[in-house]
Amino acid sequence: MIHELLLALSGYPGTIFTWNKRTGLQVSQDLPFLHPSETSVLNRLSKLGSDYIRFTEFIEQHTGHVHQQEHHTNQPNQTGLYGIYLRAFCTGLDSILQPYRQALLDLEREFLGDPHLTISHVNYKLDQFQLLFPSVMVVVESIKLQKIHGCQILEMVYKHSCGGLPPVRMALEKILAVCHGVMYKQLAAWMLHGLLLDQSEEFFVKQGPSAGGAAANQEEEEEDLGLGGLSGKQLRELQDLRLIEEENMLAPSLQQFSLRAEMLPSYVPIRVAEKILFVGESVQMFENHNHNPSRAGSILKHQEDLFATELHRLKQQPLFSLVDFENLIDRIRSTVAEHLWTLMVEESDLLEQLKIIKDFYLLGRGELYQVFIDLAQHMLKAPPTAVTEHDVNVAFQQAAHKVLLDDDSLLPLLHLTVDYQGKDSKEVTGPRDGATPPQDASPREAPPTGWAALGLTYKVQWPLHILFTPAILEKYNVVFRYLLSVRRVQSQLQHCWALQMQRKHLKSSQTDAVKWRLRNHMAFLIDNLQYYLQVDVLESQFSQLLQQINSTRDFESIRLAHDHFLSNLLAQSFILLKPVFHCLNEILELCQTFCSLVSQSVAPLDERGAAQLDLLVKSVRGGTRDSDAVKCSLKVLAFRFISDNGL
Repeated sequence: MIHELLLALSGYPGTIFTWNKRTGLQVSQDLPFLHPSETSVLNRLSKLGSDYIRFTEFIEQHTGHVHQQEHHTNQPNQTGLYGIYLRAFCTGLDSILQPYRQALLDLEREFLGDPHLTISHVNYKLDQFQLLFPSVMVVVESIKLQKIHGCQILEMVYKHSCGGLPPVRMALEKILAVCHGVMYKQLAAWMLHGLLLDQSEEFFVKQGPSAGGAAANQEEEEEDLGLGGLSGKQLRELQDLRLIEEENMLAPSLQQFSLRAEMLPSYVPIRVAEKILFVGESVQMFENHNHNPSRAGSILKHQEDLFATELHRLKQQPLFSLVDFENLIDRIRSTVAEHLWTLMVEESDLLEQLKIIKDFYLLGRGELYQVFIDLAQHMLKAPPTAVTEHDVNVAFQQAAHKVLLDDDSLLPLLHLTVDYQGKDSKEVTGPRDGATPPQDASPREAPPTGWAALGLTYKVQWPLHILFTPAILEKYNVVFRYLLSVRRVQSQLQHCWALQMQRKHLKSSQTDAVKWRLRNHMAFLIDNLQYYLQVDVLESQFSQLLQQINSTRDFESIRLAHDHFLSNLLAQSFILLKPVFHCLNEILELCQTFCSLVSQSVAPLDERGAAQLDLLVKSVRGGTRDSDAVKCSLKVLAFRFISDNGL
């Protein structure tokens, strides 16, 4: 019977020890020569045999290779469990079963040498597995019932390995070390070669944008937080310095990668995962877009073999060390970040590119846009058509030549765009490099004028596209349209002043006094607003950006500084504060209406013109009966705030 017992414990039941799928391995009830105490001991041992059989079934089902018993039917994998992490778990599980198999072999040798040994001796020899097998079975059952997948298996095994039973902890740590081998292989492929080897979506890095907080962000998008009219979306835009959610792609031909948070083990901090993501993205971008064979792989400074050796050394460690792991990740990240800094700042002349952005998106070349406004005024004052964009670009080229801006390498990279009704459906070609693709194909309202539909695109050269992404350039476009509208109103008010100087010898009326006094107030406001935007905001923030770039050799620091710069531009120019921004736009519209009224005729205003002028005066003072009380108060506050502070 002892040999029957050893066979049953090895997974081969017979007539004395029978197997039932539901109850497991049990001693046959119709054996008269067994004492009840012996039956109890044998049933206790049978539980070990039952767990062993279920372990081997699980391993066979998900790997196809194990010390398998012939009497079991090989069921097809109908559990929905799959993946390389599951196979690694099975490999580790099989390895911790090896001492049990060896113990059975030793018992067989002992019984062959001494036939008088009892069942109690078997119970004593296998007692060490009475704690181990049930604890490991809990992990196996959890994986089966919860359909644990990929790196989630690491989390499951890690949680159960934190108990106080040394045999259980050591066995689960051994399984965890085998599973970590898969993670290290994926990390090596991703961080050293930019390859995401993850066919079953098991890794914590994935291809495509993150979808974690989309629903929550949508709910709070327009929620008023009670902070001076700030909504949830505006506050998030002010605080989100990296603008990660809006960077939908690194380049038209480069997919975005993001973290799969549900797959990240709890013992790997999110800061480390972000570094892993950054390194892999950078290497992947470099490998895909580097067309110079002599510099291939230089983003890691030819240290791929060294880092691969270090990763292999960590893989061989029996216990996962977060300190050693993060130190290696930091070394790889620092190497990549420093190389990207060199590539961008020194080889691609980032400072010159930022100056181009400032000159054209932020109206640093004021004389260029002054000439452009004069040339394009008649083209853009009406709703745009299919030919408006071509005409505007011709005017832009003419303005550049007039101000002696004849850089043959720069002008082809710049292109003015004009959206008009039906443009999206007529365009069959893709967007220009660096341009933001249409967000949706739904019909949009026709812009009232060409100025409202004007935009600027810039063809960003590799590798600067990872800093000047389409989403970032669209942010610059928002600032560009705003600054251009302020500059255009300032130009129109100056033109009105020129008309006033031409008519000063004529007899003036009371209406003329009101008209020119209103122009002076408007000019004072717009001039100070323009000074505030260009000097206190743009120049100040741009000088800080240059200082931060020159004080570091880390690309991530540059990207963070640039995102700070752009966020501060949007915030300090009131673009993110919808009530104030809306109020400023109303003021600009009032100024444009006034300029149109003054420029219509040389003669004094008739009754209709005088009525319009009176309405404008009341609107500026916030006293129109039809206007909303809140809008009026905001408008008055904006006038007082900007005028009183000399902005």
